[in-house]
Amino acid sequence: MFKKQSTMTNIYNHDFLSEVRAGDRFEFGANWKNFLSTLNDIRIKAAEASLQDMLNRQDLKGLTFLDVGSGSGLFSLAARNLGAQVVSFDFDKSSVWCTKHLKETFYPDDKNWTIMEGSVLDRGFLNSLGNFDIVYSWGVLHHTGDMWSALENVKHLCNNDSQLFIALYNDQGIASKYWYFVKLSYNKVKIMRPIWTLVHLIYPTLPSVLLRFVTGRERPRGMTVWYDLLDWLGGYPFEISKPNQITGFFESHGFETQTLVTVGKRMGCNEYVFKKITK
Repeated sequence: MFKKQSTMTNIYNHDFLSEVRAGDRFEFGANWKNFLSTLNDIRIKAAEASLQDMLNRQDLKGLTFLDVGSGSGLFSLAARNLGAQVVSFDFDKSSVWCTKHLKETFYPDDKNWTIMEGSVLDRGFLNSLGNFDIVYSWGVLHHTGDMWSALENVKHLCNNDSQLFIALYNDQGIASKYWYFVKLSYNKVKIMRPIWTLVHLIYPTLPSVLLRFVTGRERPRGMTVWYDLLDWLGGYPFEISKPNQITGFFESHGFETQTLVTVGKRMGCNEYVFKKITK
């Protein structure tokens, strides 16, 4: 399913560490390490349900699954639980550690789950992986610093009839310019981190929590309020897109749109599932 890993990975990792120190990139993996302390069966089942619902499949038995930017490793675990043969990779060493930790906890010595360090912008690395039945990348490609190159790259990882499940930041117009400033200053000016966290804990986080409590709705995808907030505030680089831009891009490259879930004019991610059309 994949070949020897590209030697370019070490170069990309060096860039990652330099960018974090310069305030040009959020260290997602450190946040995910803390998130893992909250992981339980309920959150794992919620992640599995998310895959089942969006992919319209009850299980993934006999399928290969690529997790592009595996983060906490939760969705790699969910895919493995649903029967897929999984390959996970991330640009962030701490995220790779998180994913390996889940594998060692739930699937020690499992040959059907492989974890690697690499970048979705590294074509040499991607070429070494081969093609997959399901390519998954939720909330990752807009943090690469080159979203459109990342989108171009992931489409080459699909087989004919493959499903591509991605989620990307919604373009809110002027509001997105505000969030760009928040995220940039959160990373560049450390003293702003507790200030932005407090401000946005009060709004919009608290009203959202109260609304979920009143309506009895669970947090989607097995996530948590606190670590989602930090992920959102720190999520930089930050690129945005409109649904018609993304659907138009993939439909012009031999994919059909199977599922589209948008957040309207609100903050958050639009979710897409595309199917590569058999030639």
